[in-house]
Amino acid sequence: MQRCWRRRRGASAVAEPTAVNLSSADRDRFVEDAAPLLDPLYSAALRMTRNPADAEDLVQDTMLRAYRSFDRFEAGTNLKAWLFRIMTNAYINIYRKRQREPQQVSQEEVEDFDLYQELKSHDPQWEATPENIVLDRLLDADIVTAIEELPEQFRLAVILSDVEGFTYAEMAEIMDVPMGTVMSRLHRGRKALQKRLLQLARERGIVKDRSKRQPTI
Repeated sequence: MQRCWRRRRGASAVAEPTAVNLSSADRDRFVEDAAPLLDPLYSAALRMTRNPADAEDLVQDTMLRAYRSFDRFEAGTNLKAWLFRIMTNAYINIYRKRQREPQQVSQEEVEDFDLYQELKSHDPQWEATPENIVLDRLLDADIVTAIEELPEQFRLAVILSDVEGFTYAEMAEIMDVPMGTVMSRLHRGRKALQKRLLQLARERGIVKDRSKRQPTI
């Protein structure tokens, strides 16, 4: 099979395996509807695998699996959530077992990620609180690193919710766990992320480290 997608060449193309028994209309619909989701899929895959080569392979495998089962996709439902569930399952069942060593991810490869803007766009009541000011001053690369350091289950929850914007119900379907489990993992992931971001903010001198008190004279 041809590579379905090559990010480094700037192309967004979905392969069409001839072995799958889909009508011409379904093939066209799959290519038209799935192609715009390739970039979000790759961004999430990169954060899951923490390796560009594995991320590309994971997206390719996801699109092939999705194409082969596209006749079972219910038209009118959330295609993005459906694709993310396929990708999450593929990552857990295959790529996690044979994952390459994480590589340094360049800023170019995570250029679309800005947690501050993501949170701001989701909350119209966003205010310049001390916590938000700290988040604004941290580099995007710092936030990406902090997310990558989260335990896998928490990392997936944070990616799906705070980066991709899925609802609890959609996340439960994607991760194939009860909604309560989703909420618990997200809460714990956010708490761990907040702790790490605070540590980074102290290292950057954005906030004072209260644990280091000046000696009294």
